[in-house]
Amino acid sequence: MLQVSYLRENKDRILAGLEKRNFKQTALIDDAISMDDHRKKLQFELDQNLAEMKKISKEIGMLMSQGKKEEAESAKSKTAEYKENSQKVQQNLKEVEAQLLEILYLIPNIPYEKVKAGSTAEDNEIIYQSHDVEGLGEGAIPHWELAKKYNLIDFELGVKIAGAGFPVYLGKGARLQRSLVQYFLDKNVDAGYTEVNPPHVVNEASAYGTGQLPDKEGQMYFVTEDNLYLIPTAEVPVTNIYRDVIIDEKDLPLKNTAFSQCYRREAGSYGAHVRGLNRLHQFEKVEIVRIEKPENSYAALEEMVEHVKSMLEDLELPYRILRLCGGDMSFTSAMTYDFEVWSAAQEKWLEVSSVSNFETFQANRLKCRFKSEGKTQLVHTLNGSALALPRIMAALLENNQVENGIKIPAKVVEYTKFDLIN
Repeated sequence: MLQVSYLRENKDRILAGLEKRNFKQTALIDDAISMDDHRKKLQFELDQNLAEMKKISKEIGMLMSQGKKEEAESAKSKTAEYKENSQKVQQNLKEVEAQLLEILYLIPNIPYEKVKAGSTAEDNEIIYQSHDVEGLGEGAIPHWELAKKYNLIDFELGVKIAGAGFPVYLGKGARLQRSLVQYFLDKNVDAGYTEVNPPHVVNEASAYGTGQLPDKEGQMYFVTEDNLYLIPTAEVPVTNIYRDVIIDEKDLPLKNTAFSQCYRREAGSYGAHVRGLNRLHQFEKVEIVRIEKPENSYAALEEMVEHVKSMLEDLELPYRILRLCGGDMSFTSAMTYDFEVWSAAQEKWLEVSSVSNFETFQANRLKCRFKSEGKTQLVHTLNGSALALPRIMAALLENNQVENGIKIPAKVVEYTKFDLIN
């Protein structure tokens, strides 16, 4: 969420940034400023009333001590009037603050200067590609057929138990999945991230804090009786560890990693583009989250990109890195890099990680600040997938199929204890 002071002081920059996103509701900027002006007037009126009440209360005390009872009673009646008026102003102020918050929730983050304008994924910049890619040729089969052939994943059983988008992993498929999770966590911990095991549900305040609400309300599973949301990513509970916290400057940066199940209602279940593991309602992911001083956040973002890059190198997968255009970034992001791996049997790129800097956008909602030289200011928050399992699994199965089975990358063999699925 952008601060109103930022809207006032940087209106031209904000409008240019919103244009990069193709965001049309630019009148919200003026609406927010106007509503904040109204809030300030009400706050001033309330402060004046309270100050007058305090002044009269002192006078009453003096009058009573001087035996001037009638004058004291007259002053008390004035206090009652001020009190009644203050209650009305306070109620109005509360309503205006809520309206202001609703407007601010509708304004997306402003793209970083390096982010290009654009509308769709077609406008994203490819900034790195590890290999020239091609299909596996005749006889290569997609991962959903490999999963069935080697009894690794049962999609139909998942439909029986829960519905489309909830696969059941079996045997070496389950072992490979678990091994990848452990490898990802170990790699992150070795890079200085502290492992966290967070809840897989969050309350409304947490979902607002990281920006899932109100932007993605329809995409989240909601537990109605308890007013809780199933998490779409570990980013949500891990970042909320620092909600309403003032961090000591010497403790920055803070680096966390977490494994979780992820739940997303938006996944479709029809068409070739969502077959198999391409898009699921429930999947496993390992996340990295960083809390940084503002001046260090973009160096941290590049460091996170290099870290994810090294993981894909270890997995021996062809991959590429894209810097997203304004129109393809999430509502909360200031800059995002996407990582895609090549699916050789499907002959297409599959997204496996997004690494983003949110600058102060989440921190303002979270009220996450740090203290430096006696002053408090908002931190910058960042996160990234390191990594998301389903499409990594799909690419590993498809790219590594050989005549007698599926080869396992050497780095993962340390965890699976087998080097071939056959």
